[in-house]
Parts: sequence; structure tokens; C-alpha cells
Amino acid sequence: MNRMLFAFLALAGSGLGLIATPAKSEEASWGCQILLCAASQNPSWHGVGYCIPPMTRLISAMKKPGFSWPVCHEANADKPGHEAFDECPAGTTIGYGAQGENGWQGEPDQCIKTVNLCQSLGGRDTSTWRRGSSSDAFYGDSNSCIQQSGTPRPRRADPYFVDIPNDQGVKQRFWFNLNY
Repeated sequence: MNRMLFAFLALAGSGLGLIATPAKSEEASWGCQILLCAASQNPSWHGVGYCIPPMTRLISAMKKPGFSWPVCHEANADKPGHEAFDECPAGTTIGYGAQGENGWQGEPDQCIKTVNLCQSLGGRDTSTWRRGSSSDAFYGDSNSCIQQSGTPRPRRADPYFVDIPNDQGVKQRFWFNLNY
């Protein structure tokens, strides 16, 4: 954590055209404290005593109307983002589960696999096939060879992220969670 803090302070100082001098992390603005804690990876902010107060304050503030994420201008970091779901496994695409009211689909929470059953059967006659189980979805009529099946998309353990530029200006993504 200390090495990251000094690197962050050096970056913040270089962005301001100043020579960074060691400072105590407690002197940082709330937005910078949150950024430092969110970027803590080993251990995560949960294991850094300094991070507990600013992060629990953030979690509490997020529940209030009109919440605005505290910013750390010195770090030139983007506003934090949130991605609840992880990528789908290779060979699947991101899709939607059941539709809600008025056709609204919600979040893309499924990993969809499409299989051409006719190709896998080597051209055998499929004219007598019937629709499969209720979880199978077919394109076209009930004799179609194209079958889609969906599985729940994996959820991220750390769904929040911040992108922080390194000393070359290349942004590095840090994932974190707000479970406490």
C-alpha cells in the first residue's frame, strides 16, 4: 500500500508540475482516499485499516439521494464504472434472459450458445424432429436445425472499477467491490 501511495503522490505531483514529497495518506481528499483504496489489490481495501473509514463512508453516501461519486482531480482518473457481469466463455455470446413487462429485456444476463444440430449429425434427415425441452429455443419452425441454449452469465466478484493512468499516461484498470 505504501509503494502505491508514493507512486500515486508522485503521479499527482507530476501532473501538477510539482515535485512530489511524501505525504500522509490521511491528508488526501476523500476522493483521492477512495481512489487509493479502490486501487489496493493485495490486500484489497478490506484488509487495509486506513481504507475502512473512507470506503464505509462511501457505501453509506451511495444510499442517499443525490449521491455524486467523490473525485480525485490530482490523479486524472476516470469516473468509476460498474459492470455486474463477467465475460461469457469462448463459444458463447452475451444475450438476454426472459423479457420483462412491455418487452423490456433488462441486463444481458445470459451466455447463449448456438448449435447447428444438422451439421453435427452429418446431414441426416431431421424432418421428424420435435421441439425439445422448454429451455431450448429454435429459430424457424419446430424442425429447425439451429438450437440456442442459455446459461446464467457469471457475476463479477469485484464489479466496480477505476481506470488510473500510470506514469506513462496509460490507463490501468483496478477492479474492486463495495461489500462490507
